[in-house]
Amino acid sequence: MPPEEHHLAIKNMVCQRCVRVVKEELENLGLEVKVIELGEATVTGNAGSEQIKQVLAKAGFELLEDKKARQVEQIKNFIIQLIQEPEARHLNYSDLIAEHVGKDYHYLSQLFSSSENVTIEKYIILQKIERVKEWLVYDELTLSEMAYKLGYSSVAHLSSQFKQVTGFTPTAFKKLKAHKRKPLDKVGKG
Repeated sequence: MPPEEHHLAIKNMVCQRCVRVVKEELENLGLEVKVIELGEATVTGNAGSEQIKQVLAKAGFELLEDKKARQVEQIKNFIIQLIQEPEARHLNYSDLIAEHVGKDYHYLSQLFSSSENVTIEKYIILQKIERVKEWLVYDELTLSEMAYKLGYSSVAHLSSQFKQVTGFTPTAFKKLKAHKRKPLDKVGKG
């Protein structure tokens, strides 16, 4: 029997380390990984989808089989990717998301909100704030540099949004002993 090709949508793949782990797990199943990126993989081999689902679940990932769930995950992974790239600061996220997923933004916005109980816009803000938390914890950039890299109009706007989301000013957050950062796949989950 010739090897079967599988196009997989995988939930909770939010960083390059996740990509590496998923690739290793799929290869351990005897699958050949043709393409792998955040939230997606194309593999060939004779492993069944139930077997793939179980292996991924043990590693903390979820195989998405529902088309709408796949689209939501595609949006989330794309937003994370955009926020992590410094050149994304002044882009029109709605146009980019619609182009990336290949669907009308209004449809995607409604789908995302009904699935995640948060708007795409709010999700983008939450991802930006997580990025700021990371920079604050590691003391990598000034607030001006952070505001610029994330496309904020001013440090005051960034600080205001940060306080609205976290309850702390960036300076107060930086002084905390227990930094309250979330894994990127948990952002937006209350």
